[in-house]
Amino acid sequence: MNAIKFEKFKTPLVITGILILAIVTAHASGSTQEGFDDVWLKISDYMQGSLGKVLIGLIVLVGLAAAVVRQSLMSLAVAVGGAISLYYSPDIINGMMAASHAVQTTLPAFM
Repeated sequence: MNAIKFEKFKTPLVITGILILAIVTAHASGSTQEGFDDVWLKISDYMQGSLGKVLIGLIVLVGLAAAVVRQSLMSLAVAVGGAISLYYSPDIINGMMAASHAVQTTLPAFM
């Protein structure tokens, strides 16, 4: 049985992979990614609107019920933490994505 040897195709595969990576990065660097802006705005509006407030209230109520059943406040603390993160996560994500500072590196001057 003649088996196909990988060594024969190693160099063309590596070159093809490098070319694909170069083409993809060249294509992606010239444009802004706005394809999901409408989806993100809709999800943010849901999370910070009336639907988000209803979900937050339900999370806190379930956490309170679990705290009563387990006789431990940790369930309530986890539920309140989840509710807070649900409400504030769009602002945090927008802040992280908008926080871009130009990194300037300067070489030391040799005299």
